[in-house]
Amino acid sequence: MNVVALRAFPEETRPAPIDCHVDEVAVFDNFAAAEAPWRALEATNCTLATPYQGYDFLNHWQAHLGAAAGIRPAIVAGFNQSGRPLFLWPLGLRRLAGLRVLEFLGGKHANFNMGLWQRDVAAAIDAPELRFITRRLAEHADLMMLTAQPLTWGGTTNPMAQLRHQRSPNHGFSGALIPDFEALIRVRTNSATRKKMRKKERGLADMGEVRFERATGARQVHRVLDAFFKQKSARMRQLGLPDVFAAPGVRRFIEAAVESKDGRTAPIELYALSVDDMVVATMGGIAARGRFCAMFNSIQPGRYAAESPGEQLIVRLVRTCCERGLDTFDLGVGQSRYKHLFCEDAEPLFDSYLPLTGAGQLPALAFSAAAAGKRALKQHPALWSAVRTVRRMRGRLAPAI
Repeated sequence: MNVVALRAFPEETRPAPIDCHVDEVAVFDNFAAAEAPWRALEATNCTLATPYQGYDFLNHWQAHLGAAAGIRPAIVAGFNQSGRPLFLWPLGLRRLAGLRVLEFLGGKHANFNMGLWQRDVAAAIDAPELRFITRRLAEHADLMMLTAQPLTWGGTTNPMAQLRHQRSPNHGFSGALIPDFEALIRVRTNSATRKKMRKKERGLADMGEVRFERATGARQVHRVLDAFFKQKSARMRQLGLPDVFAAPGVRRFIEAAVESKDGRTAPIELYALSVDDMVVATMGGIAARGRFCAMFNSIQPGRYAAESPGEQLIVRLVRTCCERGLDTFDLGVGQSRYKHLFCEDAEPLFDSYLPLTGAGQLPALAFSAAAAGKRALKQHPALWSAVRTVRRMRGRLAPAI
C-alpha cells in the first residue's frame, strides 16, 4: 500500500475547504487491503456507484481474469482527517507497449466504469483537487485510460467529468421502472405491439412448456451456462465479432460470481427461458441500488428464434424487477433494436486519456484519436453498415470451432 499525503498541496493553490475534503490518498495493491473502505462505501445509501464496481464482482474478475492478463490491483481510495473513506477508484495496472497504464478493473465485462463516491464529496470535489490526486499517481503509472464512464449516475454528475475527456463511441441504454408492470407495458407499447407479443408467446408455448427461472443451484447454473456459451459463440461467429466469453477463465469467473458465499448476495444473477428441456434464451446481470444492469444474453437459433425468445425473457425479467421495487433497468452499452422496448433512454458515456508522465503524453493522444475515429465511424450510418456487412461476411467464411 502506498499513501500520498494531500497536506503537501500548496496553500496558495489549495481548493477552498469543503465539508468532506480529502486529507490523504492510499493506493492498495491487493483486494484484501482495500476491502474495509470498499465495503464501508458499499454499505451506505449515500454512496454513488454502479453495480459493476462492487467488491465481490471485481474480486472474482481479478481472480479469474485480471491476474491472468497481467493486471495488478492499484485501488485508489481517499480519506478525510478522521479516516472515513470518501471515494474509491477500483483501478488496475498493466503494461502496454512498455507503458504503465491504469484502467478500471472489470475489462469488457463491465458496461459502465466509475468510482465509488460519497455523494456529498462527489458534489463538492472540484477539478483542481482531482488533478492534484491524479498527478500524485505518476509514481505508479504513465497513463490513465478511463473508458465507458457515465456522465451522470443516480441523478448526480460523475465528478471525473471535470477532467479532460471525450465522448465515448457508444451510449448506454436504460429505462425507468414502476411497481405496476402492466401500466409500464401499456406506456411502452401500443395495442398492435402487445397483440404481436401475445402471438409470439402462444407460438413458443405451442412448442412445449415455457419456463422462466433464475438459475441458482450448481446443476441449474451449469445447464444454463452450457447453453449460453454455445449460443453466444455461434452468434459472435455469425456477426464476425470476437467472442470475449471464449477467453480462458471467463466461465470460471461467471460461475464464481453466480454463487453466493459467506452469506453474501451473489454478484451476478443468471436467468433462463426454457421450452421443455431446451434453454432458448439466457441473460446474466447485476443489480444494486435500485438498478438492474444486464451483462450478457443469448438466444437459441433455429425454429425458436422466430418467436423472439430473448424479448420474451426480457419482458419476464422486467416484470420481476418491477415486483422487486427496482427503479431502473438497463441493457448495457451499444444500440440494438431489441433494447428499444424498455430501454429508450440513451445515457452518454465519456472516456478520459490522462497522461501522468512525459512517456504517457503521445500514447494518450494516440488512444484518444483512435477512440474519436471509432465514434465518428459509428455516427456515419453508411460506413458503419459497411463495417457490419464485412464482419458478417468474415463470420460466415470462418470455420466453425
